[in-house]
Amino acid sequence: MSTQHPSPRVPETLFGEPEAEARWRARFSAARVSLPSWALDAPDANLYVSNASGVWELYAWDRATDTHRQVTDRPNGTMHGTVSADGTWIWWFDDTDGDEFGSWVREPFAGGAQGSRPVPALPDVPAGYPAGLALGHELCVVGVSTDDGTALYAHRDGRTERFYASEYDAEVSALSRDERLIAIGHSEHGDSRHPALRVLTSDGFDVVAEKWDGEGKGLGALAFSPVKGDSRLLVQHERRDREELLIWDVESDTETELDIDLPGELTADWYPDGRSLLVAQFDKGRSRLYRYDLDAAAGTTALTSLNSRPGYVGGAAVRPDGAVEYTWSNAAEPPLVRVRDVNGEDRVLITPPGERAPGSRPVEDVFVPGPGGDVHALVSTPEGGAAGTPVPTVFLLHGGPHAADEDRFSAYRAVWLDAGFAVVEVNYRGSTGYGSAWRDAIEGRPGLTELEDVAAVHDWAVDSGLADPERCVVAGASWGGYLTLLALGTQPQRWAAGVAGVPVADYVSAYADEMEPLRAFDRALFGGAPSDVPDVYEACSPITYVDEVRAPVLVLAGDNDPRCPIRQIENYLDRLAERGADYAFYRYDAGHGSLVVSETVKQVALEVDFARRAVGLV
Repeated sequence: MSTQHPSPRVPETLFGEPEAEARWRARFSAARVSLPSWALDAPDANLYVSNASGVWELYAWDRATDTHRQVTDRPNGTMHGTVSADGTWIWWFDDTDGDEFGSWVREPFAGGAQGSRPVPALPDVPAGYPAGLALGHELCVVGVSTDDGTALYAHRDGRTERFYASEYDAEVSALSRDERLIAIGHSEHGDSRHPALRVLTSDGFDVVAEKWDGEGKGLGALAFSPVKGDSRLLVQHERRDREELLIWDVESDTETELDIDLPGELTADWYPDGRSLLVAQFDKGRSRLYRYDLDAAAGTTALTSLNSRPGYVGGAAVRPDGAVEYTWSNAAEPPLVRVRDVNGEDRVLITPPGERAPGSRPVEDVFVPGPGGDVHALVSTPEGGAAGTPVPTVFLLHGGPHAADEDRFSAYRAVWLDAGFAVVEVNYRGSTGYGSAWRDAIEGRPGLTELEDVAAVHDWAVDSGLADPERCVVAGASWGGYLTLLALGTQPQRWAAGVAGVPVADYVSAYADEMEPLRAFDRALFGGAPSDVPDVYEACSPITYVDEVRAPVLVLAGDNDPRCPIRQIENYLDRLAERGADYAFYRYDAGHGSLVVSETVKQVALEVDFARRAVGLV
């Protein structure tokens, strides 16, 4: 780094009252667990992720003895792991300090001898970015992405064979229960955002079937039937401007679209008998669970609600006995892992150690007319605000862009509320859960399109009396960080400050340095590489507008980030420095965000303190 950029102030505390200070920190540090996954044929062998040690790591749970064991212990944490089909091995992805480039390793589920280390799971497979993994008893299939494209490998009987290679983005999607069939997603048609499907035999890798719905209509293989010998593949499609479901019998090459009468978008997984589906519905920032019986008799109802409360279902799966396990939260209530048994009784499945995280405030829905249609935003207000009195407001812009803000618990949202800000979360065009046309509306003009929707919601917030127009802050991470920098340059009159975490700041340089799967994504989104459509990249890059930035800006970035690389951020910061702009830069040793709780707490304190000082709250 050639320029020494100013560092942000590190506050000793955010709030003067010890109780308030303890409350916001406890929301981040309270132990949490993810939804457990289990071995295909050994359901007592479970794996989950938890922050109980202060770092997000993998934990093994033997249900037979109800014993828990921390599996990984790495300085920057571990998030990706699975259990072998027979429950004897834990596989986890070993990268370097969050750079996402590495290889799969494995270790015994029960733990090895003291001082033993995990061993390479597939020594003959080169390192790269992960592109799918499917584990059977006799066969394992793994995908690897590098700058040269994607390669897929099959390992059986001690022999590893590369069976697919392409310059285009691809992934291992599913393995049939009898391990005869492999489903892959690919973008050989040139659009990684709308993949096609191919099914191959595992013995010889002959093509069994192909499916592509055409330009702008993606397909995703969710899972093969859990019944041996059954060649049905559960597929997510978007033929009618939303994500729906079909079942494709790949050996007969016949399909059945499922007519499920629910609004919003749908995903699903199988019940163990292959006769029903666990359906998750996502609609306007909330999700619910249903059972869908595939062979319901004429005149009977195929769809049954599982009575999950409105809020956010972070994951769900069906146990061999038919019990449904899922994670649930809403904006006011912290997440829990719950189970709904076959008798309909619903209870907490896992209680993490220590005190549960303190709760927060609910969100309310607003729908604001925008240039592309009504924009859905979630709004929450600080406790004790005087009715009718405009307050400082932070617009938190989600990442992705193909993601959405939802009615889920967020320690990050909660601390902004504690700090006296109203919080507005905008599901701009590009967000998921509102149909394919809404998600794809940003193609050819990313960034600028989303900010039109943000501007409409900002106007509403000011006109409604919620937001003080002189004290509005824009903040986000990843794609949200990109939008933050772009907003500061293209809408300088709207913002009193900006906080951009791991952003794209100089898009041409970012494209040159980022991981290949993201380059493929960008080509599909922008209409080509920077050499193909230079005007689009220039118009949509924050560095183009850096001289228009007037508000103070805080930028946070990880040294090892393969998604929003550090060089392009330094380019932007150098331009701010040349102008003598009001900015600060926080650099940390990790990748695209941190899995270390203390580091997360430090960054949040920096961000909120920076914004409070900018709007005069301290």
